Amino acid sequence: MAHFYKEKIDLNPYQALVFDMDGTIVDSGQLHEKAWIHVLEKHNIEVNREFMRSLAGVPTFQTIERAASRVSVTLTGDDIQKIMNEKEEFVHEHFKDYVKATDLESIIKTYHKKVPMAVGTGASTIEAHRFLKQTGLFEYFDAIIGCDQVKNGKPKGDTFLLAAQKMNVDPKHCIVFEDAEFGFMAAQDANMDVIDVKLAYDIHNDYFL
Repeated sequence: MAHFYKEKIDLNPYQALVFDMDGTIVDSGQLHEKAWIHVLEKHNIEVNREFMRSLAGVPTFQTIERAASRVSVTLTGDDIQKIMNEKEEFVHEHFKDYVKATDLESIIKTYHKKVPMAVGTGASTIEAHRFLKQTGLFEYFDAIIGCDQVKNGKPKGDTFLLAAQKMNVDPKHCIVFEDAEFGFMAAQDANMDVIDVKLAYDIHNDYFL
């Protein structure tokens, strides 16, 4: 059974490390908050801060679906794709002003070339590459798994399972670094131990607080 840790632990027994991106190794909360407010209000979808924060880690498509459903706004698949594209455009235009590495950068550098490491994120692969290059972290990872590479995003374990597969490591020998409830659930669904970076490393995502 996978373990859930709320404190720092010895990482040396693990054969691979898997990191969530936004709010975990990349400080991007304000960027995404401003992007969501911009696109959702444009489409007359009320933004509830507490509700949006509860969706941290959920892939973009599902976030739009849930935000619209909450206020009884009906969207077609094409509508959702349009909003996704508009959010992507906003992020692309503004990410250099906001995105930076968190303090977990030191762990990534410490374990580089000692064990395989991967990123498993609810963001798209393109966005993940963009953010990781901006922060200087891209070169440290053996695999980068975005939501577009799996059928089921978080809270299902597909993202982390594909990361383990790419690293050729049994999931039970991996540990996941996460900041969000859906990420914790995804790690446990993948039969991986998971550590809450908020409590263990004092990493806090400034996202719809």
